[in-house]
Amino acid sequence: MDKKKTGTYLFIVILSCLLCISGCGTQQAGGAAPVKVQVADVVMKDVPVWSEWTASTDGMVNATIRPQVQGYLLGQRYKEGDYVRKGQLLFEIDDGTFRAALKQAKSRVDQTKVDWENAQANLTRIKPLAEDNAVSAKDLDEAIRAEGSGRASFEAAVAAAEKAELDLKFTRITSPISGIAGAARAQVGNLVGPGSLEELTTVSTVDPIKVNVPMTEQEYLRDMRNGGKSKAQLELVLADGTVHPQEGRFSFVDRQVDVGTGTIKVAALFPNPGNFLRPGQFARVRAKTSTLKSVPLVPQRAIIEVQGSREVAVVNAENKIEMTPVKTGSRVGDLWVVEEGLKAGQKVVVEGTQKIRQGSEVSPQPIQAAASNQPSPKGR
Repeated sequence: MDKKKTGTYLFIVILSCLLCISGCGTQQAGGAAPVKVQVADVVMKDVPVWSEWTASTDGMVNATIRPQVQGYLLGQRYKEGDYVRKGQLLFEIDDGTFRAALKQAKSRVDQTKVDWENAQANLTRIKPLAEDNAVSAKDLDEAIRAEGSGRASFEAAVAAAEKAELDLKFTRITSPISGIAGAARAQVGNLVGPGSLEELTTVSTVDPIKVNVPMTEQEYLRDMRNGGKSKAQLELVLADGTVHPQEGRFSFVDRQVDVGTGTIKVAALFPNPGNFLRPGQFARVRAKTSTLKSVPLVPQRAIIEVQGSREVAVVNAENKIEMTPVKTGSRVGDLWVVEEGLKAGQKVVVEGTQKIRQGSEVSPQPIQAAASNQPSPKGR
């Protein structure tokens, strides 16, 4: 009974092995089907190279408004945050004291004018008498001194009246420039004056708006050797990622490098119609610094990250995969510049990279999106 069971068991094992060998042979004879992948051609394009810096906006002119005379603030005559014109009234200070001072100063002018005219008339009368020795030399000297003193008193009174008139004018505080007026720092009823620590407000000219760019010393030296950035095309990228529609230009370079940060301040000007941009905004400035001539570009999806390096799957003439290491540069839209490893005319796998390896046989299908993709000089 045991021998019979043993024979049956050996027969089953041998039959299973034969069936397995037969199946494997059939599979090998048939061969594996090529993997379907989507490919894109390596395109050659001229690509602009852009440099980018973190920046902040500032007013072209920032006028600090401070009181020139002391008094109680009677009124605020502008709306905070609005556009004001040069000469527009911003604040009023109580002018009662200054009107009285001006009236007194004008009275003093009238009085000294009469005194001076009397001294002139007396001198005119005495001079001929002195020539005829009809009066003493002492009388002539006194008349000359009186005329000079009267003239000095009159001129001092005129100057005092002009100052009083100027002080009265300063009670009406106007904007020295056209621009955006900021929030008021003083309230109606406050005692304000030249000794105040804070300004009343600030008015900024924001069209064009100034953008401060801290450039490293190395970048500054490189750009100066390349002819500087005076004609560079500038773009302003705002905090939400949108690009300001107006292009800018470099305005000036500061006189020195900041020894604390190792940067030098470069200012750029951007048109700002409608005063859309305001001082203090965060932004980034991009400048086209050079152009890479006829460089290979592949879709970003074709780049495979492998342990800190990058490679692409190239489909050769036999429709087999060659895993090719590449050195990538900057991104242009959804394309990637390949500095080393590829050349024109090659095809790279865009979809299906996870199903292939070195030497895999594939069935390549062109991807339409890659063919229509064009690099944008403004992309990053």
